[in-house]
Amino acid sequence: MGDILHALPAMTALRIAHFDWVIDWVVEPRWRALLTADEPCALKGHDLSRAVNTAKQVWDMQVAEKLNSVKGTGFGSYINPAKSTRALAPEGYIAPISPERSRFSAATNAAPIQCAPSPTQAQTTQPLIDHLHLAATKQWRKAPFSSETRDEFRALRAALQIGEYDAVIDLQGAIRSALLARLAARLAGCRRVIGEANPRELPARWLFTERVPTHGAHVIEQDLELASAIAGDALAPVAPWLPVDPAAEAWAYQILPPGGEAPVVLINPGAGWGAKLWPIERYAAVAQALVARGYRVLVNAGPGEELLAEVIASQTGGAATPLNCTLAQLIAVTRRIALCIAGDTGPLHLACALGRPVVGIYGPTDPSRNGPFGTRFTVLRSPHSRLDHSRRAAPESGLLTIQPEEVLRAAEALLYS
Repeated sequence: MGDILHALPAMTALRIAHFDWVIDWVVEPRWRALLTADEPCALKGHDLSRAVNTAKQVWDMQVAEKLNSVKGTGFGSYINPAKSTRALAPEGYIAPISPERSRFSAATNAAPIQCAPSPTQAQTTQPLIDHLHLAATKQWRKAPFSSETRDEFRALRAALQIGEYDAVIDLQGAIRSALLARLAARLAGCRRVIGEANPRELPARWLFTERVPTHGAHVIEQDLELASAIAGDALAPVAPWLPVDPAAEAWAYQILPPGGEAPVVLINPGAGWGAKLWPIERYAAVAQALVARGYRVLVNAGPGEELLAEVIASQTGGAATPLNCTLAQLIAVTRRIALCIAGDTGPLHLACALGRPVVGIYGPTDPSRNGPFGTRFTVLRSPHSRLDHSRRAAPESGLLTIQPEEVLRAAEALLYS
């Protein structure tokens, strides 16, 4: 989830700069809501119209906020891709685009301030991409010889062959995503597989036919340099576009109707692995203090994290509300919050992409590379924390030195400002 969200500012910039290019994505099915909206909607008529219009108003407000110059938040003019990267784009891509449209496939498992035009109403359900291809690689590995796997693989191959792509881009920089990019290129009959010269997992570079040197510290900066090399011109980071799903917006409209008296704080206590997991009782203490100050607290529970949300709800006497929802619904809710508190997780990066202020609680991962970006934020990380991506079960020792009072002070500073 985080890898796709980190790629969105660069891909939004690429879409704005070359609107008539065909940009298709290959993603795991569980992340499709980050790129397209296709859920059926139970509401109809006036109620649905109000829900979607509210979402669009929130969208426009957040885009306007992010396009204002806020020093140090990420969307500024300091991005300066190295000139050596620009030679990668063929001359034909810099010239006016022909009616056939150049075609790109972005493979990820995850994919002065430029004033980006907002998508039109018809484009808000799929603002960045032309076609979405699903590759259920996680499921395929469990049953590689099943008839379902074979059928899905054949369907993907047929779709990629029809695409006639000029290049395939790996935006994640992992061995698995690079393998997927190489496979997608082979299925599509495309010879160009483009990635970073120094990707996150270094062996992935040998799967690329073209390697782009990148110099930015943050992964969003690196993705922007990669997109600039493909476009043949320097792209500025812009507020990313996420889909507006009518069904999800209607659901969120009922939970958080406009004009609610209490600002909403979203807490996400889960983490990808134990070393990044701040103790649940400390999240509960922060939630209790926020409730006492008049805030409404929602606790997001991802798959397998339901017990964490229930613990916080129990320790706050039911004042904090567990939120069991789909990814599309989480996007809709996050558009409406005043603050997000989380570790280095997908929901934190989603809040950043939607321009919501965040408090990030970091331990073994590096916030300078994959911390908050493009919004107002505070990151709490102990100077004793060490970078360690081994998936240990126990919380990292430096993470345990961060106390609820520190998180609460950071939250109040962002909320009051």
